[in-house]
Amino acid sequence: MSLEKTQSYQFIKRTNLSLSRLGEREIYLEPAPPYKSYPQAERIPLQIKEFPETESFFKILAKRRSHRRYRKYPITLDEISLLCFSAQGITAKAGYYLLRTAPSAGALYPIETYLAINHSDEIKPGIYHFEVRSFSLEKLMEGNFGRILRELALGQAFFETASCVFIWSAVLRRTLSKYGERGLRYIFMDVAHICQNVLLSAEALGLKACPVGAFLDEEFNEFLGIDGVEETVIYMATVGK
Repeated sequence: MSLEKTQSYQFIKRTNLSLSRLGEREIYLEPAPPYKSYPQAERIPLQIKEFPETESFFKILAKRRSHRRYRKYPITLDEISLLCFSAQGITAKAGYYLLRTAPSAGALYPIETYLAINHSDEIKPGIYHFEVRSFSLEKLMEGNFGRILRELALGQAFFETASCVFIWSAVLRRTLSKYGERGLRYIFMDVAHICQNVLLSAEALGLKACPVGAFLDEEFNEFLGIDGVEETVIYMATVGK
């Protein structure tokens, strides 16, 4: 089979920009709401008293590695707060837009952050949604779901021993309504920016982390209670000690 016949190549080719096609749109979608929240959920406020002193940025870059061996040590609320801020913390306001620590195409921010906390003495184990506007976690389910996460991640054992797991979904319509099918490229770029922020912040805090792209898509969506159409899981990262 030639590369040109694969769906991956066809997608890249179909979403190429060229001078002859500028302004063309292959799809037209209504935009999605820019923020997601669970108003009935219990909220746990996050807090950053001050930013900790760390090694130089370039030393942190040089030391970053993916680590999959963790002990079941608890993660603190301060550590969770700093990691969530690194992922999608608000740093400025430009008109209607709430600008974040990671860039996003068109400032549309299609990525939603969920957090599975396995081991912590300060926040109950469970599944949480990061509500960016209030800088808080919304509790969706209580309990240690490490074993379930392990199964959904194709048996990768470190999902069970990690202190917490970042789970990122994409609200596709937020970006596709402006950029058409090419917007899918931007969505994956967006989540990569966010994940790298978390990985580097984990290293700066003396934690270990590992990005993960192998998981059961439909089953993970069902587990989180999202439909897999308007919103779907696209990336994850484990964090541990």
